[in-house]
Amino acid sequence: MTFVVPFDGSELAEAALVRAVEYARALDQEITTVTVVPERKRYAREKGWIDEDEPYNVEVTIGRLRERVHTLAPDAAFEYERIREFPPEDRIADHVERLAREHDPSVVFLGSDNVGRVVTPLTSVGVHVASEQDYDVFIVRQAEPPKLEVLEPHEEFYDEESD
Repeated sequence: MTFVVPFDGSELAEAALVRAVEYARALDQEITTVTVVPERKRYAREKGWIDEDEPYNVEVTIGRLRERVHTLAPDAAFEYERIREFPPEDRIADHVERLAREHDPSVVFLGSDNVGRVVTPLTSVGVHVASEQDYDVFIVRQAEPPKLEVLEPHEEFYDEESD
């Protein structure tokens, strides 16, 4: 079993990866990140992967995401899937779920400020990934360090104000 973290480079995806690292240290688990990279410029701009006037190079973007994962979690595996289309969020979530299930996760660490609210936005990948019944989902809604003494915080991720 492993911990799986859907990773798109967002602040909450980074926080979810860091939280997975903290729990993995305590529980001696492996971590795999999964990323879906549509080959469409519009999606890349929406995710903040490129600036408004920057050309979109999919391989460069994948390299940046891989580098960020390895900065936060040097031992984590990085898996990605390129897709040609710019599908709705639920179709991207299908790709993420399939990648996650390939690793038989014990827990999926999901960074999302939308999952689990009474009113759920239809445009959240997290909503669709969290609805999967094959694994537990740990939802990370804030970037602050964990409040459990048994966990060793990933200090370099947290700023000094979070102490």
